[in-house]
Amino acid sequence: MVFGAEGSPIPPLRQRRRNRAVGDCACAVGGHCRKQRWQLPRVSRDSMKAGEDARGARSEKPKKLGLCVLCGLPAAGKSTFARALSHSLRQERSWAVGVVAYDDVMPDAFLEEASARPLPSQWKSLRQELLKYLEYFFLAVINGCQMSAPPSRTEAMWEDFLTCLKDQDLISSSALEAQSHYLLTKTAVSRPLLLILDDNFYYQSMRYQVYQLARKYSLGFCQLFLECSLETCLQRNGQRPLPVPAETIHLMGSKIEKPNPEKNAWEHNSLTIQSPACASEARLKLTDLLLTALENPIKYVEENVEQKETDRIICSTNILHQADQTLRRIVSQTMKEAKGEQVFPYNLKLLAEELNKLKAEFLEDLRQGNKKYLCFQQTMDLSDVISFFHYEKDNIVRKYFSKQH
Repeated sequence: MVFGAEGSPIPPLRQRRRNRAVGDCACAVGGHCRKQRWQLPRVSRDSMKAGEDARGARSEKPKKLGLCVLCGLPAAGKSTFARALSHSLRQERSWAVGVVAYDDVMPDAFLEEASARPLPSQWKSLRQELLKYLEYFFLAVINGCQMSAPPSRTEAMWEDFLTCLKDQDLISSSALEAQSHYLLTKTAVSRPLLLILDDNFYYQSMRYQVYQLARKYSLGFCQLFLECSLETCLQRNGQRPLPVPAETIHLMGSKIEKPNPEKNAWEHNSLTIQSPACASEARLKLTDLLLTALENPIKYVEENVEQKETDRIICSTNILHQADQTLRRIVSQTMKEAKGEQVFPYNLKLLAEELNKLKAEFLEDLRQGNKKYLCFQQTMDLSDVISFFHYEKDNIVRKYFSKQH
């Protein structure tokens, strides 16, 4: 999910869907939850058949399940690539494939009712909620049972997620919505299953959360980075009916963190594909990547809860110190840039006051947890703190001078 020039979210779901028709590339792909007890009401024959399919799957050997993170700049060609890849895998491999496009699942109601720009912590909370939906789906597949609805959910977002699964033949269209239980289809439970997550995923921390979900349930995991020049993305974006602000693409291009297998062992199963000049040999590499992911699921390692808590406390203390030093440097560098832009002395003073106040509030959030800017569902990474700070800082800076990217 990305933000506009003034920090507002990109246009709503149904308008954004029309954007995907322009200039994408897909030549590289060649054109188990605890079982619950409940009383079943009278349902259609199709629903009964789907339920029998799911129950019959319980005795089979473990399914091959995987998550594929598809990342890259806006207008790099991700959505068309994902659709073509899904079609190819269904036709050539007989896999069950679902494409979960974050732009399609993030709730319309949330976007349209937000008169003021949402905080980064709100977007992070929604992303974590979507991961929870994915977890409920995989739990049902793993255990061969019906999928339950999370007790706490954003209703519009959950409905869009269900529509996404139904449209791709992963849950039955005659699901027991009144009881918040959803029947898996025969396709979902009887074939190798791959979910492709389509989003920018421009920060490593965003992708790592998906990896953690894969590790928790011993799923396959891989990453596809669609490489596309900034100029090409801007050109394609300009042809869209409702383009993303160019400033947003420039900003994301300067901050995007590409998969780095040499630095991060968990990113070893990654592939970069060039767009639009996709080489034909990329098809073989892509097939090998996906097969490797499904054949080699991540092994779950039981964690020592007490040691984890001790490590968390130590980590929190270290992060606070590191954040203090890093935010000081960011403020100092920003003030140098402001002077270079010949901002008036009085405005320099106001800018310094705002930035220092912002820094103090961020550090207080780190000390207290889950306050104004930062949302602590899990241990906060330093990269998250810095990312959120840059976002808030950039909105302050715009009032005083325009940075050129």
